[in-house]
Amino acid sequence: MTPGSNLPLHAVRVAVDVTAPVRLDVSGLLLAANGKVRSDDDFVFYNQPSGPGVTHSAAAGGGDTITVDTAAVPEGIEKIVVTASPDAPGATFAGTEPTGTVRNADDGSVIASFTPPQLGPETALVVVEIYRRGGVWKVRAVGQGYANGLAGIATDFGVSVEEPAAPAAAPQAAAAPRAPSAPQAPAAPPAPAGQWGPPAGAPAPVAPPPGAAAPAPAAPAAASGKVNLDKGRVSLQKNQTVSLVKGGRPLLTSVTMGLGWEPAFRGKSIDLDASVIAYGPDRKKVDNCFFGKLMILGGAIQHSGDNLTGEGAGDDESITVHLGGVPPEVTGLVFVVNSFSGQKFSDVAKAYCRLVDAQSGEELVRFDLTHAEPRTGVMMAKLIRQFSGEWEMTALGEFVDARTVRGMAKPAAQAL
Repeated sequence: MTPGSNLPLHAVRVAVDVTAPVRLDVSGLLLAANGKVRSDDDFVFYNQPSGPGVTHSAAAGGGDTITVDTAAVPEGIEKIVVTASPDAPGATFAGTEPTGTVRNADDGSVIASFTPPQLGPETALVVVEIYRRGGVWKVRAVGQGYANGLAGIATDFGVSVEEPAAPAAAPQAAAAPRAPSAPQAPAAPPAPAGQWGPPAGAPAPVAPPPGAAAPAPAAPAAASGKVNLDKGRVSLQKNQTVSLVKGGRPLLTSVTMGLGWEPAFRGKSIDLDASVIAYGPDRKKVDNCFFGKLMILGGAIQHSGDNLTGEGAGDDESITVHLGGVPPEVTGLVFVVNSFSGQKFSDVAKAYCRLVDAQSGEELVRFDLTHAEPRTGVMMAKLIRQFSGEWEMTALGEFVDARTVRGMAKPAAQAL
């Protein structure tokens, strides 16, 4: 499987084995429609190996297994996310390729496997999710990284995790410590709309470590002029601009542009393609990155792969940009979405794009498309490099008639 892809599950009981060259902590979280656990009982891991329809066990070939009995999962649970983090304190996934293997739990036959690509500083990972859609259970490859370990993932999904106490004399001194500690109490309800964090259904950004100060509320975009990232996440409206500057310094780390959509009418699949087109200062196209060309500019820009349906919560396709690695001859990037099959955007609901710090998982900027037109292409946003070296993001939301990224090159150049 590739990131964002999904498959129907014909087995009632499925097992997800997560293995790696190093020891991992693997867990399963049962999430309701709001993207949160209902209580501590919905967090299944080595210290709490069973929950409603979900169990944790050691995999036969090493690693851990999360087994889901879909017939026993409560009606109010919409998906089970399977997560992993290196057991060694402070370890990252750099140089480590974990693999999630989905099996029929009754006969052991392999249904699918997924190895998240190009991991680096992440200390935790959502590997796959088992989710319910229209009465059918499916598996979706995710590969979303987090910066603050399994405790950060648990907190993001509504579990309050207590910091481990100072170590006492352990009965088995040779046993390796495992984190996090057992969950204590359900987290506070999600922040109201407009505050830090994406709306329900979108993958939550990395939460602060337990005990840290709460993040500042999202900064609303100004009616005119530009804002920066000093006050937190920025929600843009069409044609508004945010300067990617924080604390007076340009943001030059890796960022991910996540793009998502849902069918406007139930029962329909929406096959859209997200792409980015790179331009020079003369508005001449340098290159483009899309599902048929997943890496450009020496790896400075990478695409997550094609999503054929738009199903599943969160980003349908994503494009990671290593801002500091973009060559100087590239001064503008335009992110576009096309309908190769000819479906119109009037058949699409909840289209959005969001810029995420690829290292911390923090959502920086969001643009929700508030209207759609019966056309086959849309320019979602542009990133422009200034003479000072900083990047600026502008929400576009401009519709055109173009079914491929090639047809977007001219209108995107005019939008720069």
